[in-house]
Amino acid sequence: MKFNQWTLGLAAVGAVSMASVVRADDAPKPSALNTALSNTTISGYISTSANVALDPNGLTYARSVASNIPMQAGKQDGFNLDVVELSIAKPEDATPYASGYQVELLFGPDANGIGNPSTPSASVTGTSKTSEMAIKQAYVTLNTPVGNGIDWKIGVFDTIIGYEAYNLTANPNYTRSYGWAAEPTEHTGVLATYKVNDAWSFSAGVANTLSAGINTRNGSGGVNGEADYWRKTVMGDVVFTFPTDTGWAAGSSLYLGAVYGYGGGGTTAYAKGDQFNGYVGLTLNTPCKALTVGAALDYVQNLGGGSQGGGYSYHTDETVLGLYANYKATDKLSLNARGEYIRNSTLGHYSGDGVSYNYNTHVIGYELTGTVEYDLWANVMTRAELRWDHQSTRNFGDYNRSALGLYANVIYKF
Repeated sequence: MKFNQWTLGLAAVGAVSMASVVRADDAPKPSALNTALSNTTISGYISTSANVALDPNGLTYARSVASNIPMQAGKQDGFNLDVVELSIAKPEDATPYASGYQVELLFGPDANGIGNPSTPSASVTGTSKTSEMAIKQAYVTLNTPVGNGIDWKIGVFDTIIGYEAYNLTANPNYTRSYGWAAEPTEHTGVLATYKVNDAWSFSAGVANTLSAGINTRNGSGGVNGEADYWRKTVMGDVVFTFPTDTGWAAGSSLYLGAVYGYGGGGTTAYAKGDQFNGYVGLTLNTPCKALTVGAALDYVQNLGGGSQGGGYSYHTDETVLGLYANYKATDKLSLNARGEYIRNSTLGHYSGDGVSYNYNTHVIGYELTGTVEYDLWANVMTRAELRWDHQSTRNFGDYNRSALGLYANVIYKF
């Protein structure tokens, strides 16, 4: 039971009378349902946006880079409802063997972006994305009093790697990064976290799949495409938080994480390999208290697990380097900047019809994003954003193309 320390203090000095204690004791006892819901919180947000193309050819060109911006395909030149997020949670209390839960539900077009539609018609592989409802997270939390305490998540939870989150309210910019797009989104499994002290914490977990999809099982892509459900995904991270004696850097954090598992998902006979996601992230305070900078490196080895079928085979690696800066000018005004470098390399082979050849494809990309956030209304985030994207391909359908867009984002948090 969690006690109110202020009330206990009053009782200790005699500020609470015996009569009041008797009356409280005679008061109706709360029901089991009320007790279970007493610490439950409900929160969420509604995100709306508008998108305007500033480059004359960025949207009319059939292979516009704008359509490759994560979560922005189909939103150009118009007004949009992005997503409605609803969170219901009960946190653990401070007692040993404490428990709690977290449920996050998504509604609206961007619910598809989690990669886990919740409609009964969704495919078992979790690749169907026609639903506008999804379960983002739904897990039970348990504490075991070993050492400083091990906290467990059991169910569906967010991936452990990444500088940016799915939730728009947690990100410095409105549009998402390519680094975010290269990472998993959610897992179904078990995750354990142990905090050694204020500086160090560790997490380790196991899940059904690397890709999203509640209760999804992996397929091996072996002979006849049979499933190998035993193939699981493993993950771990180390977080270092700069202690108070490090001066202006205190509170900064260094993050190392990895997720390794079968990259194909589902039971397709063409997906044949494991995928490794490695991540290093740094958020650093500066001598200027209003300025925070950050860096993120994502490396994906064998993106999608590779593929083989019809005489074709390929192996794809991707590297994304992102740099961030946030300047908190006033309580209401923030200036945020992001720059990214993306390299995607595919090594392929074809053998069939009496011919055999190898091919290499290299896609190089850049993006620069500047965001002004001014929160005039209570509980409302308002952002204006300018984003430039460039992409070039070499050795396989060479091209260079760019896109420039202006974005507006209004979010109400409840």
